[in-house]
Amino acid sequence: MEEMKKDEALEEQQTTAEAAEAAEAEAVQAEEIPDAVDETAEKIAKLEQQAADNLDKYQRTLAEFDNFRKRTIKEKAVMYDDGVRSTIEKLLTVIDNLERAVAVQEGKVDADDAFFKGVKMTLVQFREILHSMGVEEIKALGEKFDPNLHAAVAHEDDESYGENEVILEMLKGYKYKDKVIRHSMVKVAN
Repeated sequence: MEEMKKDEALEEQQTTAEAAEAAEAEAVQAEEIPDAVDETAEKIAKLEQQAADNLDKYQRTLAEFDNFRKRTIKEKAVMYDDGVRSTIEKLLTVIDNLERAVAVQEGKVDADDAFFKGVKMTLVQFREILHSMGVEEIKALGEKFDPNLHAAVAHEDDESYGENEVILEMLKGYKYKDKVIRHSMVKVAN
């Protein structure tokens, strides 16, 4: 019996020791858990910051690309318009010469003259093409002088006209999309 008591006491000691070890292990684990939670929270915070930085970089890059695309489209349109204006400016002398030829022969030539008809049709076709491209003649005769549209090459003192009224158009002016290609050369009454 005594031996049993010893065995029981020994078992009790082992159980107590095991319980103490378990309690100690739980205490260590309890201490490690907040550390692990803190480390995880720090990692999450770093990853959230990194994700926010990446989102910001992405949004900025997207905005920069959109601005680049818009700027490129605008530059292409400006280059196209400049090219059209430059080409039309060179062709205006041809129109001027066709208009002069028609004006000189208007009353002199027989209405059935094929050559005259051909020149006149060419002039009409040329004007139609310019109009379809958006080129407009600048109205001058009878208008008030506008230095943005007209170039005054002569002045005349005549009371029968209003002040700064254009009384003679020597050379037609043209504009393309509200930009002057060539100013009208005019005579102005003072």
